Amino acid sequence: MTFGEQPAYLRVAGDLRKKIADGLLPPHTRLPSQARIREEYGVSDTVALEARKVLMAEGLVEGRSGSGTYVRELPVPRRIARSGYRPAGGATPFRQEQADAEARGTWESSSEQAEAGAAVAERLGIKPGERVMCTKYVFREAGEAVMLSTSWEPLAVTGRTPVMLPEEGPLGGMGVVERMAAIDVVVDNVTEEVGARPGLAEELLALGGVPGHVVLVVHRTFFASGLAVEMAEVVIPADRFRVAYHLPVK
Repeated sequence: MTFGEQPAYLRVAGDLRKKIADGLLPPHTRLPSQARIREEYGVSDTVALEARKVLMAEGLVEGRSGSGTYVRELPVPRRIARSGYRPAGGATPFRQEQADAEARGTWESSSEQAEAGAAVAERLGIKPGERVMCTKYVFREAGEAVMLSTSWEPLAVTGRTPVMLPEEGPLGGMGVVERMAAIDVVVDNVTEEVGARPGLAEELLALGGVPGHVVLVVHRTFFASGLAVEMAEVVIPADRFRVAYHLPVK
């Protein structure tokens, strides 16, 4: 293979991908069989199979048990807006994760005490094994699961206080800023790092995704005078949503 030349299976996958994009293979159309691909492109069964695997991994096609492989109807990406951490009037967990004022959503959550793993401990600036309150959320809009979030708060900060459980007590269901202010901890900074990775099986099951799909991951940390008081991992299906940031100019 000369420099710059693609393997045969990628060339075949690229041509099929273009046919899908151009509408020659519209949604719900059955993908040409392995034998048809072999004949049409003059390739081996192995090449035809690998080309189909590429399209499957990219989420362009899906297998239907006992029926074959079909072109998927791809969703039109919607926005998840993020614009800071203190919306007017306080921040519910949904509003904290989706700053679009037009969005209306609900959430489900569960909290339990846990020991901080190495990655969480590093972000919180504590030692691995220290106790944290771990809260897991599923956010829904019109009944559709749109985001997952797992947050960790050091019990050295919130333990034995009225806000130890994020979803219970007098400020249950409010945002981090309001809850921390109630125990005289003033949040003054927040950082977010955005990345992407293949979704875990349990994440895709909760979000209604296809195995192998990519998710956007937002790592957010709240600080009070340099002390990390909460960190969260927010998981968003990348094929259905785009994360839009609205940042004020100072």
